Amino acid sequence: MCLAMGRQWLHSKKAVASKKKAQATGKLVREIVVAAKLGGVDPDMNPRLAQACEKARKASVSKDTIDRACKKAAGGDDGSLDSLFFEGYAPHKVPVIVETMTDNPNRTAPEIRVLFRKGQLGAPGSNKFLFDLVGMVEAFRDSEELDLEEVAIEAGANEVEPLDSNQNDDIPEDALGARFLCERSDIHTVSKWLAGNGWKVVTSEPGYVPKNLCELDDDQLEEVGEFLDALDEHDDVHRIWAALK
Repeated sequence: MCLAMGRQWLHSKKAVASKKKAQATGKLVREIVVAAKLGGVDPDMNPRLAQACEKARKASVSKDTIDRACKKAAGGDDGSLDSLFFEGYAPHKVPVIVETMTDNPNRTAPEIRVLFRKGQLGAPGSNKFLFDLVGMVEAFRDSEELDLEEVAIEAGANEVEPLDSNQNDDIPEDALGARFLCERSDIHTVSKWLAGNGWKVVTSEPGYVPKNLCELDDDQLEEVGEFLDALDEHDDVHRIWAALK
């Protein structure tokens, strides 16, 4: 009896791992399609696409799958993906913006509403005023003494802040990481300059930067973290921005 139960648990564990892998692959493929549609299908001219393809390869997504995603975008066929934004609050009144990419808004919207039951879902426009929509480029290079402000000026960014592996797991622990903020029209220019000057670009996209950050205690942080993790695990969730310190 115990052996049978053990095998059942093992089968369940494998099924969960398989589901998570499929879910991750789906999100990576959607990111490739979106990046290619926004910036073109040439990775050398589209840092966001280059990074999306690299992430997919690291996650063992096949070359054929990556190529099909790029061709789909090049042919103007995005599988009828719609970008839907949801605004609201996590527990403890932490402002949140969630971007989804879905081929079925009638399915996604009610599922996201269910996930917001532990927080508060607002109407469109209810809290975007709490964020600034900017160009966001995150990158790293071998650790060395550099004046990030000077780098930002040369790259054409408006602001810069240090970034480490705890904030973006694509940044190695021993690397010098930074988040460069710029005008949305300058994303490509900033990314291209950084890539040509020894930086590895890991994020290159429009993003929402909170104007103010919420400070919470450890128990509150754990509760908000669980809420955000549940959102992130949804197949259609593409990006999450939270005003959390």
